[in-house]
Amino acid sequence: MIRASARNAREQANAEINMVPLIDIMLVLVIVLLVTAPLLTHAVKIDLPKASSTPNKVEPQTITLSVDAVGALHWNREKLPWKALVPRLDELREVSPEPEIHIRADGNTPYRKVVRVMSAVSAAGLTRIGFVTDPTERH
Repeated sequence: MIRASARNAREQANAEINMVPLIDIMLVLVIVLLVTAPLLTHAVKIDLPKASSTPNKVEPQTITLSVDAVGALHWNREKLPWKALVPRLDELREVSPEPEIHIRADGNTPYRKVVRVMSAVSAAGLTRIGFVTDPTERH
């Protein structure tokens, strides 16, 4: 009977995982990583020439749109018909860097004329809009 129980014990599957080979493989991989890592970051030493340079700053174009007291429109001091405003602004959409639009209006200009200019500039997709005022005038 002793022999029968010993035979049954040998035929049963071993439910434990042998960890020793797995640990050996992991240690070999760690050693390979430690040896090859410094080789990957090795760079060729080069004596680069010294030069001073500054980035080229391209100043955006400034366009002044003026509306005088009688409601006439001016593009950089050049009289411009109101119908020609939208096509001229559409041409600026492709300009890089985006130009700055300065809006100047006479104090007696009807507000709807200024709003018309602002609306046309905005519809053309231009976002750099500024208003020019006279800082010396006091009320």
